Amino acid sequence: MTSQAMKYSLFSVVDHYPTDLFPGHTRTVAGFYEQLLQQAELADGLGYDTFFVAEHHFDHYGAIPNPAVWMGAAAQRTKTIKLAPAVAVLPFHDPRHVAEDYAMVDQLSGGRLVMGVGSGYLKHEFDGFGADGAVKRFTFDEGLEIIRRLWKGETVTFKSDHYDLNNVALNVRPQQADVPVYIASLRPEVAYFVGKAGNNIMTVPYATVDRFDEIKTMMDEFKRGVSENPQAEGKSLVALHTWIADSDEAARAEAKEAFDLYVATRKYAKSQTYDDIIASGLSLFGSVDTVVDKVVKLREMGVDHIMTLHNFGDIAPEKAQKSITRFAQEVMPRVNERLGATVAA
Repeated sequence: MTSQAMKYSLFSVVDHYPTDLFPGHTRTVAGFYEQLLQQAELADGLGYDTFFVAEHHFDHYGAIPNPAVWMGAAAQRTKTIKLAPAVAVLPFHDPRHVAEDYAMVDQLSGGRLVMGVGSGYLKHEFDGFGADGAVKRFTFDEGLEIIRRLWKGETVTFKSDHYDLNNVALNVRPQQADVPVYIASLRPEVAYFVGKAGNNIMTVPYATVDRFDEIKTMMDEFKRGVSENPQAEGKSLVALHTWIADSDEAARAEAKEAFDLYVATRKYAKSQTYDDIIASGLSLFGSVDTVVDKVVKLREMGVDHIMTLHNFGDIAPEKAQKSITRFAQEVMPRVNERLGATVAA
């Protein structure tokens, strides 16, 4: 009997802290982009699977409004790591533009695109685009269908209340025959339907559930949906804030201030400070031993791919790089050993 190896990726919300709003914070947008590019280069040599960046608009909540632009730069600075938006918010964009932009990323990267897509959840972004949140389910579903058809090389005619395409075909298609697609879900009850529709899922437990053990409930619902669709791949991505230190106490000393700043600027319906998230268990903060134990439990819950968030709250880039490195060099191999031992037993 063999065990499917856990996959590990990096994710940044690209939360920014402009000096005029946050005195004492001097990092520029350009400087932040460069930090992320350096972290992508580092991760490229450490065995991480994918580097994800978020799409956000009209607020310092996130400083990348078009991930495809940053990913095009990252494609030139990396060799093997995959690149992905987390997520491309389809109701805000013409699906023709999305299909074109990310097809270019796949070409520039030599076929390393992973596509995270979602329907959006922040009111100020819908207001900024003049988008109707009441119909986002339809604009998302239809937009994703159009993108997939265009990427396959179809000449698409599509008419609905939201889109009108007449014999449209791309002049640049992805290099990959089938780009991996993950659908973001912030609602546990939706996980079943994502799986049943044959889609892969991406979720952020910090914003989705209340306790660590509830991640299993969400994975169970997703897998239940997958089991009802013989064509489904059933892959899951779970994002967790991560910090590796010599001890749990050291992790708190190093990461608490930055994480609490991050939480204070989030527009989630619920927020958890550092102490809250330690109590709920919805993080990978702590010593190598602590984090290894939690990753093994996540694998047992059915999670097969973890997105680690080491860069938050304007934390010093050299500190983030140290945590990224320690996770790869100390956590990953020990988890593999533990999983192997569990399967052998």
